[in-house]
Amino acid sequence: MVKKMDVQPGTLALMILKTLEVLGPLHGYGIARRIEETSKYRLKLNYGTLYPALLKLKQQGFVTTEWRLSENNRRAKYYSLTAAGRKELARETREWYRTADLIAAFLAPRREAS
Repeated sequence: MVKKMDVQPGTLALMILKTLEVLGPLHGYGIARRIEETSKYRLKLNYGTLYPALLKLKQQGFVTTEWRLSENNRRAKYYSLTAAGRKELARETREWYRTADLIAAFLAPRREAS
């Protein structure tokens, strides 16, 4: 059984934006399922966190919304990436690579000075 992890602060927006870039417009449930699937079900996604994050991304102009019929023939709010969202995704991606590189430098084995 895979141990579930909490979503790290500051990562959910990046995961949402990347999911929309890869798959195109999706409803919230679809975004949540894709994030869990991509994490190989290691992430523990709190829906009380997902929807406020989507609302914030909309308020920031990074996503737009549109009501459509879902694959179950129910009305659902679909989220789409905007041009500003693509730029934000690129910026956040660069920042995460820089952060990962910095942390890797601290975690790498070091030789003791003689």
